[in-house]
Amino acid sequence: MESKTIDTELAVVLASGGMDSCVTTAIANLDYRLAMLHVCYGQRTEARELRAFNAVADFYRAEHRLVCRVDHFKQIGGSSLTDAKIAVEAANLDRQDIPSSYVPFRNAHFLAIAVSWGEILGARKIFIGAVAEDSSGYPDCRPEYYAAFNRVIAAGTKPDTHLEIVTPVIHMRKSEIVRRGRGLGAPFELTWSCYQGQELACGVCDSCALRLRAFDEARVDDPLPYAERPHYGRKHESPDRQKNCEPIVESQTPNR
Repeated sequence: MESKTIDTELAVVLASGGMDSCVTTAIANLDYRLAMLHVCYGQRTEARELRAFNAVADFYRAEHRLVCRVDHFKQIGGSSLTDAKIAVEAANLDRQDIPSSYVPFRNAHFLAIAVSWGEILGARKIFIGAVAEDSSGYPDCRPEYYAAFNRVIAAGTKPDTHLEIVTPVIHMRKSEIVRRGRGLGAPFELTWSCYQGQELACGVCDSCALRLRAFDEARVDDPLPYAERPHYGRKHESPDRQKNCEPIVESQTPNR
């Protein structure tokens, strides 16, 4: 991996440890020195995601690394990711409403930390792996949300601060993200996407379903181990097999 000079601009990359943020890191790494930021917010797979984040940060030799905790999300509750009383829902890729895994206004908290850190570091960009169209339908993953946040940054930082949020995968389908990552040599084997598994991905939550469908459509092998590995086809591609996006279990072995 090419080393960058001190003249190369710095970018803060918000990285969860998942596939979207990994590919976003690979894209940022093309032109920027990296300051990688991870936020632990009391989610079910917090320890596993942190492990994935550190592995990806090591892979890209991040110049700066910051891990922050925001424990108030667990106290607030209301999300299946942070509230033990709310079960993680089975995958429903035809869902029209916002899923229970939505953490209310979470990305605003993450971005606020990234802006504060970026302003101190003198960074020029904040990269985040938000995906709008082919994702779980979270309202804080829409392009207009980030356009509005960029206006907040301009209004609320020092005059000599020039920070801008960049969302390089926001208009991509998940399968396109997989292909882009493969082309860039992104280390998918280091990432973690599951909402509830710690060693084996469950294969049946929304996040696993979106990931499995993406790798399947991209015709790329997903290197993660799964407790179940269903097939999630799009309705227009196989209407007789895929009704209401219900999974067809092809294998329940943990390794492929």
